[in-house]
Amino acid sequence: MSRLPDLEAWAIFAKLAEIGSFTGTAAELGISVATVSKAIHRLEQRVGATLLNRTSRRVMLTELGNHLARNATDMLVNAEHMETEAKSQTSTLAGVIRIAVPMSFGFRHVAPLLPDLLKKYEGLSIDLHLDDSIVDLIGGRFDLALRIANLADSSLRVRRICNVRRLLVGSPEYFQKHGRPEHPNDLVHHDCLGYVYLPTPGVWRFIHEQSGETVSVVPSGRLRANNGDALTASLCAGLGIAVQPEFTIWKELEAGALEAVMLDWSLPHLTLNAVMPPGTLRPARVMLVTDFLVEELRKALWAYYKYHKDE
Repeated sequence: MSRLPDLEAWAIFAKLAEIGSFTGTAAELGISVATVSKAIHRLEQRVGATLLNRTSRRVMLTELGNHLARNATDMLVNAEHMETEAKSQTSTLAGVIRIAVPMSFGFRHVAPLLPDLLKKYEGLSIDLHLDDSIVDLIGGRFDLALRIANLADSSLRVRRICNVRRLLVGSPEYFQKHGRPEHPNDLVHHDCLGYVYLPTPGVWRFIHEQSGETVSVVPSGRLRANNGDALTASLCAGLGIAVQPEFTIWKELEAGALEAVMLDWSLPHLTLNAVMPPGTLRPARVMLVTDFLVEELRKALWAYYKYHKDE
């Protein structure tokens, strides 16, 4: 397997050819004269020829050295341009940001925030990906994702935004007809609408707020969906009850179209998180959008709805 080019040595050689002095090159690059000398020696060993003749006062390039110096200078200039462009891309508030967001949450709470952001920063572009499944941030080249879950430890960078409470809800008409469940075991007599991306979609786990009693039930019903909003119409039509996060149904609760029941029993809370790929250095535009979304979503009205109890 061939070795990679000694790019550092070629860069030092290009600077030496420009300045014409080992001492001057070392001072220009902030390295020692010995480091410059060793770099030139490595190159001569690699190419198998002398690249320069050194006297007590000056450096003279050989014919081969003079030819290679032009290529080395082009390489150094291109590398400097590449670094300059990269710094510009990471320091300016312009460019494309790819964001992955759960579908219902994205429609209801992220998309309405974007107009103000895009108006304020005209060079910014947002590629918003709406999907309730968990996307691969690295494979999908996403700069940022919002995830509603209790996240396991990983190499991803996580910023916690707020808790997400889940409620057991149904319409007043449904409860008039079928009664209000008071204990999780009562749910066996109810039509339970299912959301397939719950942490445990086949089991609903409840804990009593006072006694600490835990009860697990297996819900059954005539409707399952991979999006929480898809259940709302059937809930409001009195076709069943469902476990829904506050951000999905808080307006229906406020309007009286839905009611929360069994409030002395809670389901495990989830957390709204901003998740980014590994690493600590991020373009300024990514940090800008992340900070904006975290700040705005922490002020969301649904997070302070009357059914939400203080943590």
